[in-house]
Amino acid sequence: MTSIGPELLADSLLQVVYAIVAGVLTVGGVLVEQASLQHLGAGEAMIAVWLGALGVVMLYAGAYSLGYQKVLTEYV
Repeated sequence: MTSIGPELLADSLLQVVYAIVAGVLTVGGVLVEQASLQHLGAGEAMIAVWLGALGVVMLYAGAYSLGYQKVLTEYV
């Protein structure tokens, strides 16, 4: 049975944390965008714009910044 070195264990744990945070941010961004559309349909345009901007930032941070640049580039 092979032992995992502390550097490999720390790097693997960091990648798992990045993947979890990326998933949470992406799902949260989608939910915030959905709430934005609901507020827009209800006629609350200012809240819809703020939620839309927040959703875009969350989607960018989750899907691209962490998900693509940190997690996916380690495996591809």
